[in-house]
Amino acid sequence: MAASVAAAAGRLRRAIGRSCPWQPFSTEPRPPHGAAVRDAFLSFFRDRHGHRLVPSASVRPRGDPSLLFVNAGMNQFKPIFLGTVDPRSEMAGFRRVANSQKCVRAGGRHNDLEDVGRDLSHHTFFEMLGNWAFGGEYFKEEACSMAWELLTQVYGIPEDRLWVSYFSGDSKTGLDPDLETRDIWLSLGVPASRMLCFGLQENFWEMGDTGPCGPCTEIHYDLAGDVGAPQLVELWNLVFMQHNREADGSLQQLPQRHVDTGMGLERLVAVLQGKRSTYDTDLFSPLLNAIHQGCGVPPYSGRVGAADEGHIDTAYRVVADHIRTLSVCIADGVSPGMTGAPLVLRQILRRAVRFSTEVLKAPPGFLGSLVPVVVETLGAAYPELQKNSDKITSLVSEDEAAFLGSLQRGRRVIDRTIKRLGPSDLFPAEVAWSLSLSGHLGIPLDLVKLMLEEKGVQLDTAGLERLAQAEAQHRAQHLNPEPVQEEGLCLDVHALEELHRQGVPPTDDSPKYNYSLGPNGDYEFGLCEAQVLQLYSEVGTAVASVGPGQRCGLLLDRTNFYAEQGGQASDRGYLVRTGQQDMLFPVARAQVCGGFILHEAVAPDCLQVGDRVQLYVDKAWRMGCMVKHTATHLLSWALRQTLGPTTEQRGSHLNPEQLRFDVATQTPLTPEHLRTVESYVQEVVKQDKPVYMEEVPLAHTASVPGLRSLDEVYPDPVRVVSVGVPVAQALAPACQAALQTSVELCCGTHLLRTGAVGDLVIIGDRQLVKGITRLLAITGEQAQQARELGQSLSQEVGAARERLSRGSRDLPEAHQLTKDIGRLTKVIDSAVMPQWQRQELQTTLKVLQRHANTAFRKLEKGQAAEKSQELLKRHSEGPLIVDTVSAESLSMLVKVVTQVCKQAPSMSVLLLSPQPTGSVLCACQVAQGATPTFTAEAWALAVCRHMGGKAWGSPVVAQGTGHTVDLEAALGTARAYALNQL
Repeated sequence: MAASVAAAAGRLRRAIGRSCPWQPFSTEPRPPHGAAVRDAFLSFFRDRHGHRLVPSASVRPRGDPSLLFVNAGMNQFKPIFLGTVDPRSEMAGFRRVANSQKCVRAGGRHNDLEDVGRDLSHHTFFEMLGNWAFGGEYFKEEACSMAWELLTQVYGIPEDRLWVSYFSGDSKTGLDPDLETRDIWLSLGVPASRMLCFGLQENFWEMGDTGPCGPCTEIHYDLAGDVGAPQLVELWNLVFMQHNREADGSLQQLPQRHVDTGMGLERLVAVLQGKRSTYDTDLFSPLLNAIHQGCGVPPYSGRVGAADEGHIDTAYRVVADHIRTLSVCIADGVSPGMTGAPLVLRQILRRAVRFSTEVLKAPPGFLGSLVPVVVETLGAAYPELQKNSDKITSLVSEDEAAFLGSLQRGRRVIDRTIKRLGPSDLFPAEVAWSLSLSGHLGIPLDLVKLMLEEKGVQLDTAGLERLAQAEAQHRAQHLNPEPVQEEGLCLDVHALEELHRQGVPPTDDSPKYNYSLGPNGDYEFGLCEAQVLQLYSEVGTAVASVGPGQRCGLLLDRTNFYAEQGGQASDRGYLVRTGQQDMLFPVARAQVCGGFILHEAVAPDCLQVGDRVQLYVDKAWRMGCMVKHTATHLLSWALRQTLGPTTEQRGSHLNPEQLRFDVATQTPLTPEHLRTVESYVQEVVKQDKPVYMEEVPLAHTASVPGLRSLDEVYPDPVRVVSVGVPVAQALAPACQAALQTSVELCCGTHLLRTGAVGDLVIIGDRQLVKGITRLLAITGEQAQQARELGQSLSQEVGAARERLSRGSRDLPEAHQLTKDIGRLTKVIDSAVMPQWQRQELQTTLKVLQRHANTAFRKLEKGQAAEKSQELLKRHSEGPLIVDTVSAESLSMLVKVVTQVCKQAPSMSVLLLSPQPTGSVLCACQVAQGATPTFTAEAWALAVCRHMGGKAWGSPVVAQGTGHTVDLEAALGTARAYALNQL
């Protein structure tokens, strides 16, 4: 092993060249390629120091709602640091590992988006090289020694160009200086003159407000060398996790220590290639060359600030960085969208389009043409880029074209709005919102503001803030939000370590699968007897007993409760002390913490450690979850049957009430697709197929064609759920069963036969991001009721169609039909019914509403003409008509006024129309030759105020409403006002 690493080091040293006069590393002309630098890091830790190489995690955080994107190499190892790793998982066996992790820092707490392009160092996507030691496998001395060996012997960086920093301590928290690390560096030959010490801000790393933390030591590179003052850039951060930040802010020693290191590949490559900027390395030069060739602008020259005339080099950096981020994220399943990480990605894409089109003058479709360049430079390290190259190109090109169209429309909307504004008016917040990413056109608000600034117009920022708050409230109340994890009891890292120290084995939860199907078709759930191993108070403290009324956590040696995981809701139920069947301890939920199942209960009586108990799951709740979970598998299979094998599940959540299923598809879901999916599920349910479940070694599932697994950590052995085909047969090497039926890795609880699903109806779908749709579905009796309601509403739509085809005899009848169609539309929009049927009926109703409105307007126009003739006969002379007329609506009254003024343009007309409800409608229009002071708006306002109402309109035409029992007085007010003006 040592020989192979030495050879790799020799090859790297020979590859390092004299890129610039201040870095005479070698006599050879060529610097190392970025890919070779990455490979040398991984080979060093694997071959010389026995580290296991693990693949980069997806940039989509798994099970960590605190993150939009994976932003550090340690993210995927959080369960180890927190002590919550499943002891049966592969990760539980990790001791020393290394990898190159894809990281994105945009949005959220770590956000470099707006800085990208302005300087020579910021990126939204970067690669983090790291090595880890878990559970005290090694600590400070070995970590520092390995790092120094790699940098100086393998990469050949001169020792006199390297500086180190260490933790200086903090008197407020009682933390001593990390003199141990200082002495280690001294022993490795680092002189005290190149050592720096800093406090909590610089050299103490924390995962968050609470959790594992510890001092860190950083290795810096001196760009200046011996020329002038040192110019230090951080290369490598070595974190020694030895403390835990408690909820009260105090620090305690961790029971197990860990090493977590991270070094940015881009900055390391810049040092080894003798470049002052990461953008000058071969990780970016192919992209910069492609941009130059595709846009025809001057070559990239690395200018910043005022020196960058026209922002050309800024645009180079923005486009090169953003296309890397877009490619990596889309390859990992994050597509541009409207919320969370997808929204941030959408902002990144549109920022790239803006700079490429407006600054670089790139042709349409240019961004998509850069994707193959990204795949060429990163695809070997991250094969998912090669696999999804066409998909990435398509998504980027489609969104680029859509945004360019939005920009054109947005400019027209802005110009049209500005023409209507007064000299000191603010640009309406509602219009800006409709243009923005949260509105309809998807133009970033900063670009909207810039476009307004160019025209010298200010935006109503206060109004914009109110709209943003309203949108946030709306999203919080949206149909089927993400399931909210209730704040519950949890075992922290200290509690888990104490259990391990005491030798407490993980909870045996295999009894959760102990149920059977009785001869009468009812499910029988086996009794589970267990012993109380530990009790926890409401604040998580281990206690020997709990008293009446106390909320507590129970740790048992075994349980038949399903703890929430894999998208399935936790079981609930109760337990009793053995021999005391009349004292029920309600169990609200169960959760898994590092292999231990914690039951959350309220004690009605005293309970002690060592007590024997019997557990009973809520049968109805469990059955509901089993039905929904098996239905989820059938739905996933039916979607693949309908849309093709590339269809992928992107998440799910289920409880006894409904199931939610997120699916990634190549094409949008049509009503016919949804109907076909339901028919596939109905057929399998009708056949009442057996559902087989069996635990098998995880390795046996690796190469089964069509086997469904999600982006999750599975235990070994893993449970396989197969519909209609025994598991052994489904996993046979030559068997194609997994391509024809539902076969999935799943630890959930399922039905034993599909017939109990009863029926499945998809009651809702909405697009989360481009290419990913969220489906809502119900089963059993609920599904049957939804079908019945759908059929009833379909009949109502048919009746409305028949009424429209017969035609209306008079205006009230036509008006009632338009109202009935509108009411029916609202009912169908919110009804619990088949979604395919809803969409079909909505399409039909849009057509019916349009035709009904047309027929109503035609009748209105005819009646308005008749009424106008009657009025002109009564008022043949004079400049004024003030009268009453019957009208079913304000729009009808306006039409009568318009008709009169069209036939008698020299007359000013005001009409009142009393309604059965007691209100009075008002409409008026002033003659073309009226004096400037006589306006319709002021006329209507004077009359409607007399009636205790309001009015609105323009100088020529106005309308309003009011209430009065004395119409003659109102008419008198109208005449007096008009005559006074005339």
